[in-house]
Amino acid sequence: EVQLVESGGGLVQAGGSLRLSCAASGFTFVDYAIGWFRQAPGKEREGVSCLTISDGDTYYADSVKGRFTISSDNAKNTVYLQMNSLKPEDTAVYYCASCSWYGKEMLNYYDYWGQGTQVTVSS
Repeated sequence: EVQLVESGGGLVQAGGSLRLSCAASGFTFVDYAIGWFRQAPGKEREGVSCLTISDGDTYYADSVKGRFTISSDNAKNTVYLQMNSLKPEDTAVYYCASCSWYGKEMLNYYDYWGQGTQVTVSS
């Protein structure tokens, strides 16, 4: 059974940092790209960052470049999203998911999703 389990969300003040974790199981981790989508209330889900596990290639949405860093610990089958300089507009539910990207568009791939973790940034 494929599982993606997120942790690390919470409440933080603007300018602060959080690190999200996504523990993967049920599939061959290094064969996939895993990343993060987010959805704010009343808005469409958007791709934030995606990491190709096998070669470390990365995608970042323009809105998070220079502030967020995606990484993995392949021994633990875990992907991380380090979020620095957080802004109130980063407030959303963050979902770990299988992913891919084409140009500036990030997509879900293989339909693997976690349950989501809430990130709230206060001003």
